[in-house]
Amino acid sequence: MADWIISILSVTDAKAADQITYLVDSIPFAVWETIYSTVVATAFAYLIGLPLGVLLVTGEKDGIRPLSPALMQVLNVVINLLRSVPFLILMVLVMPLSRIILGTTLGTVGVLVPLTVAAFPFVARLVESSLREMDRGLIEAAQAMGCSTFQIVWKVMLPESLPSLVTGLTTAFVNILGYGAMAGAIGGGGLGSMALMRGWGRQQMIVLYTAVVVLIILVQIFQTIGTRTAIRMDRRITGKSWKAAAKILKRQAAKERRGPGAL
Repeated sequence: MADWIISILSVTDAKAADQITYLVDSIPFAVWETIYSTVVATAFAYLIGLPLGVLLVTGEKDGIRPLSPALMQVLNVVINLLRSVPFLILMVLVMPLSRIILGTTLGTVGVLVPLTVAAFPFVARLVESSLREMDRGLIEAAQAMGCSTFQIVWKVMLPESLPSLVTGLTTAFVNILGYGAMAGAIGGGGLGSMALMRGWGRQQMIVLYTAVVVLIILVQIFQTIGTRTAIRMDRRITGKSWKAAAKILKRQAAKERRGPGAL
C-alpha cells in the first residue's frame, strides 16, 4: 500500500517516503486509539457528570428536591475549580491517581482517568444547562399528579431535554477528543501523540499535517452525526404538546397507583 502511494505521488525523497510508509502502517491504529479513548472517557464522564447535572437542578432552592445549601455550594465550587484548571496541568496532577487505578500514566489507557476528571465537570454543566431549558409547566403538572422525584427526572425532565442533551453530548465528545490530542504531549497515545511526538518532535511535517487533517475529519463526522440526531429527536418530541405528555404521565401515575397487576 505504501509503495503504491509513493509511486502514485511520484515521491523521490527518502525522508518523505519513510513518512508515508509510517503513516500507512500506523495511522489506522492511531485513529482507533483516539476513538477508543474518547468514547470510553465520554462514557465515564457522563456516568459521573449526568447525575451531578441532575442534582444541580433538582437540589437547588427552588428545585423539586431541595438539598442543603451548604452541600450545593460545595458541589458548585468543586465543579468550578475542576473546570478552571487547564487540561495539561490537570493531567499532571491526576497522574498519581491514574497510576493507582490503572497502573500506568502512559499511552491510551493512561489518559482515561485524566480525560474523565477533566470532562465530567464540563458534562455536569452541560446537563444542568439542558435541564434548565425545559418548560417548568410540565414539571409542575407532574408534581400535581403526585409523581415522585425519580419519575419526574426519568420520565419528564430527561426525555423533554433529550435533544439538548444530545447536542451537549456532541460538544463534550468533541472537547474530549481535543483533550486526548493534547495528552499526546505528555505520554498519551493516538493521533495526538503521532502529531506531537513523531510529527513535530522529529520535524516530519507530512506526519504532522496528516494527523491534524484526520483529527479535523473525525471532529466533522462526529459533530454532523450529533447535530442531525438532535434535530431528528427535536422534531419527534416537539411534535407533541406538553398537554399530551401530561396525559401520558397521568395514565402512568394512575396505573402505578392501581398496582402492578392492573390492566
